[in-house]
Amino acid sequence: MKRIILFFMLVLLLVPAGAVEERGSDPYSLVKSTSERMLSILREQREQLEKHPERIYELVNEIVIPHFDFTRISRWVLGKYWRQATPEQRRRFENEFRTLLVKTYATSLLEFVDDQFRYPPVRMKPGAKRVTVRTDVIRRGAPPVRIEYRMFRGKQGWKAYDVLVEGVSLVANYRSSFAEEIRKKGLDALITRLAEHNEKVSAH
Repeated sequence: MKRIILFFMLVLLLVPAGAVEERGSDPYSLVKSTSERMLSILREQREQLEKHPERIYELVNEIVIPHFDFTRISRWVLGKYWRQATPEQRRRFENEFRTLLVKTYATSLLEFVDDQFRYPPVRMKPGAKRVTVRTDVIRRGAPPVRIEYRMFRGKQGWKAYDVLVEGVSLVANYRSSFAEEIRKKGLDALITRLAEHNEKVSAH
């Protein structure tokens, strides 16, 4: 489940800065065109990326930040602990959480290159600032998987702040597990654990 969630989160993000304006300002076009572009890249460079998976990390780190609201998702994941945190704790958590998502799941992207994708029409009121964009994944020998992107339009255009797979929220999933850990050991201990995990993954 987590691999599927992060695959689609990263598919949404792996697009050069400025692509929203080039491909249309509506969130449906952003999700569809970016997904198709990413799949094309994965298929074309499949052999190279299998030999050098670190290249996927580089791609994500290079272009992920402008297209995903990590501050918003970090704030929602921590909940009340975000309000209690110092600016330095917020900065450290956001950086380590982003790195966790990227390094843990980036190499799983290649598992999805042979799947098919459908993009049902989006119902969006004129001037809406929030919308959910759906994608259906058709996997061979398995039931279709429903992916939903929760998106928000701010001063910098549309950005994703949550991803749901069959109704399961990425934000809610991490919020529950992190809250329990913070209650037992504190926010600094959680940040330290994430940093140590990310460093360990980088060493492999």
